[in-house]
Amino acid sequence: MFLFLWFLSVGTITLAQSCPDYADYSDQYHAPFSAGRYNLSYQRPAVGCRTFISQAVEDTIMRLNSTIADPDLFQLFQNSYPNTLDTAIKWKGYAAGTDEELTFVITGDINAMWLRDSANQMQSYLPLLNASSSNNSIASLYRGVINLHSRYLLTSPYCNSFQPPVESGIAPATNGAASDDVVVPAYNDNFVFECKYELDSLAAFLEVSSNYYNATQDVSFFQKYQWTDAVNAVLTVAEAMMTSTYADDGSVNQSPYTFTRQTNRASETLENSGLGNPVQSGTGLIRSAFRPSDDATIYQFLIPSNMMFSRYLSSAALIMQAIGNQTTLTTRMTALSSQLSSAISTYGIVNDPNHGTVYAYEVDGYGSRNMMDDANIPSLLSAPFFGYLDTDDDVYQATREKLLSADNPYFMRGPVINAIGGAHDGPGYAWPMASIIRIFTSSDDTEIFNTLKEIVSSTDGLGLIHESINSFNQADWTRQWFSWANGLFGQMILDLESRKPEILGMSFQ
Repeated sequence: MFLFLWFLSVGTITLAQSCPDYADYSDQYHAPFSAGRYNLSYQRPAVGCRTFISQAVEDTIMRLNSTIADPDLFQLFQNSYPNTLDTAIKWKGYAAGTDEELTFVITGDINAMWLRDSANQMQSYLPLLNASSSNNSIASLYRGVINLHSRYLLTSPYCNSFQPPVESGIAPATNGAASDDVVVPAYNDNFVFECKYELDSLAAFLEVSSNYYNATQDVSFFQKYQWTDAVNAVLTVAEAMMTSTYADDGSVNQSPYTFTRQTNRASETLENSGLGNPVQSGTGLIRSAFRPSDDATIYQFLIPSNMMFSRYLSSAALIMQAIGNQTTLTTRMTALSSQLSSAISTYGIVNDPNHGTVYAYEVDGYGSRNMMDDANIPSLLSAPFFGYLDTDDDVYQATREKLLSADNPYFMRGPVINAIGGAHDGPGYAWPMASIIRIFTSSDDTEIFNTLKEIVSSTDGLGLIHESINSFNQADWTRQWFSWANGLFGQMILDLESRKPEILGMSFQ
C-alpha cells in the first residue's frame, strides 16, 4: 500500500488565500516521495486548496492503491488523475438569474478555457460519470462545461479559447501573443482569449455533449438553455468552412475566416495574408486553419479533425433526435457526418511507398499531402480512441506502423522516451500524451509495458505528466501543469484496469 490522503468533504472549494499558485507548487518537489527507484514527488494540493472534490474520484484512487503494485506508478496515478479537479476548476456557478450551471475549466498553467482541452479534461472522468442532479457531482461539472461551450459558440464560433464568464467575477486574462492579431470575423478580447479556428474545437463540443448524454441519458438537459442553437452555430461554421479557395470561374472566393499574427514562428499565422494555403473545391471535407496543437495547418483539410467531427456529429445527432421536433437539424448532422466519412476515404487515404495504404495527416484536394502525425488529439494515432474506426482496421494498422517509426518526421526517438511530438515544441521533444494514446490503441502487452515504463521513468522526479520531454534528457521538458495530459494518463490506467489488469500488477523499476 502507498500513501493515500483521505477526506470526506465533497464539491467545490473556496480556496484559502494562503494556497500557493500551483504553477509554482508543481515545479517543486514535495514529500512524501514514492518508495520506488524514481522517488517521485507528491503533487496534490492540500485539501483546502483543491478546486473541486469528487468522492467518486477519491474512491477510485483508493481502489487503485490496492491494484497498482508499483509505487512509482501509483504515485504518478495519484498525482495525475485528479489534477483537473484539484487545480483547474477555476469557477463553478450559475448564469445570472437562472439555474443554468456553468463550469469554467482552465488548461492548467494558462488561465483560459479551451473548448478542446476542457472537453478532454471532462472525458478523464467519463468512467465515473452517472446521472445526478447534485451540483457537487461530476455530472454537474459536465453540464456546466456544455452550457459554457454553448455560450462561447453562440458568441464567437470560430474561436478556440475563451475568457472567464462575467458571472465569475474573474478578470479577463491578457494574451500578449494575440494583441496584434487581425482576425475575420472580429471578436471581443474581453470574451475571447484567442481566436484560432480549429475544427476539432467544434468537434469537442459535440464530444462532451455525447459523452454526457450516453452516460446519463439526460435528454431533458439538452432541451433547456441554448444547446440546440449552439449545434446550429457549429453546423453553420462547418458548412461555411467547406468554401474552396477558388470559384468555378477562377476568381478567389471570400473566406469566412482569416487570421494573421505578427510572429517569428511560421506555425503561428496563416499563409496568403491569412487565407491559408489553397484548397480544392468539391472534396466534401471541412477546412481547419489550425491543428489541435494550435499550430497552423499546412494543408487545411486536416484528416484527424474531419474524422473526429464526423464521428461526433453522428453521435450528437442521436441527442437531437431524442429532443424531438428537430428533424431538420438531425438530418443536417447525419448527412454531413456521412459525407465526411466518404470524403475521408476518397481524399485522406493514400499510398505510402514503405507502408502501403495509409491515412494522410493533411491534404488539399489537389493531390498534395502531409505525411506525419502530431501528438495532440485528434491525431491519426488516436482515431480508434475517439471512435472513428476500430484498432484492427487494416488502413489504420498500416498508418499506425508508419506513425510509430522513423518514417514519421515527428516521431521522436531516444533513451528517455520514444513518442510522437509535433511542431508546437519542435524536433527532439516527445509528448507523453502520444505515449498514452499508443497504450490506449494497443493490445500488445510488451508494447504497453515498455511504453508505460518510459512514462513512469521520465517525469524528472516531479510525478506529473509533462507536455513534452527531450527524448535524450528528461530534465529538459515543457509544462508540468498540463491538466488534460494528466487526466488522460489516469483514464488510461482505468482502461488498463479493465482490459489488462495484469499489467498494473507489474514492476516498473
